[in-house]
Amino acid sequence: MLDDLQPAKKVDAPTGFRPAIEFDGNEGVATTEGLPAAPNFDEFLAERGYSPEEYEVVGTPRTSQWQRWDGEWLTAYRFHFRKKVSDVDLPTLYAEAKKSKKTKHPKRNATGKAFVICPADFQIGKGGSRGGHLESIERIHAAYDRIEEKLKVGKYDQIVILDMGDIVEGVNNKADMDQLITNTLSPMQQTDLAAALIWDLIKMASKYAPITYGSVASNHCQFRVNKAAVGRPGVDDWGVVILQQIRRLATEVGLPVERWLVPHPHDEGFAFDVFGDGSHILGAIHGHQVSRPDSFQSFWTKAVFNDTYLAATTLMVTGHFHHHRVEQFSGSENRERWWVQASTMDNGSDWFTRMNGGGGDSTTAVTCFELEAGVPFRGKVDLL
Repeated sequence: MLDDLQPAKKVDAPTGFRPAIEFDGNEGVATTEGLPAAPNFDEFLAERGYSPEEYEVVGTPRTSQWQRWDGEWLTAYRFHFRKKVSDVDLPTLYAEAKKSKKTKHPKRNATGKAFVICPADFQIGKGGSRGGHLESIERIHAAYDRIEEKLKVGKYDQIVILDMGDIVEGVNNKADMDQLITNTLSPMQQTDLAAALIWDLIKMASKYAPITYGSVASNHCQFRVNKAAVGRPGVDDWGVVILQQIRRLATEVGLPVERWLVPHPHDEGFAFDVFGDGSHILGAIHGHQVSRPDSFQSFWTKAVFNDTYLAATTLMVTGHFHHHRVEQFSGSENRERWWVQASTMDNGSDWFTRMNGGGGDSTTAVTCFELEAGVPFRGKVDLL
């Protein structure tokens, strides 16, 4: 009697409307499942980990409708969303440069002293337990205020500013999938904001003494394809690109930057004679050349043995390891070799903290120190 009874014909949703979320770190597309009524799109994203405080829906959703087996009509919605970045007025570097006026060169104090400022691991655009890019800006400018208090009373002959690397977060490092979720700015916005922050520092410091500015190559700033570093490290690096842009603007407005230091194309760092008298040969390298900080002395020893560009260095500065450390290595009287590991200014390496049982985090600061011509460095630094 039921031989002619057939199952209800299946009705599938249109092929292009399968439920999914695609996100590239800055913008995304979400497609809902079939729903009997229009959802609250902010709530839909929030339930999937995209908070309305950080993400916004843009444009008009597209829809596709079909009738279910029981006669009820369902609708799938496809809509675009993006990270909120309206709180940063980009391009910020250009805006800051437009506000800059021609600067009179400060008089040299002839003290034979230099103040060395080592901004390290800003990782602009990285979101973490310390916040996002707004918190980075606030924290960095607070450090600049503390640095300026030092410069006001120091009467320095010169000021050395060394970008110790990882000034931007990037999007294609080892944990690249995590970066797509935690980043608060696109790579272009990261670079622009980082350049504006360095511009603020140089502009402030240039009121007190002539400037030397340098940038090393680093792992977060590398040119990467599928997580692999490509190109020439001393050229294809966002930190070096930022220096190039800063140099152009500083020349235009007449800021007293007397030396610009970048690695040779196939190197990742550099060394220079601070006072031109051989008393302080300052080397700068990011630090990702070794996997652990305790291995750095061995790296430096090999650099000396192989007569590299770091061979003559008497004082080495690194970043990368996100903590403060000062150590004296071998050397004769008045010719010691010192290593200064610079503090971080990032928003927190929470994955590292989790690996270390909730510990391993470090205090944020900009590492600074004084050098005096002919006077040996004795390891004193300021965390500002």
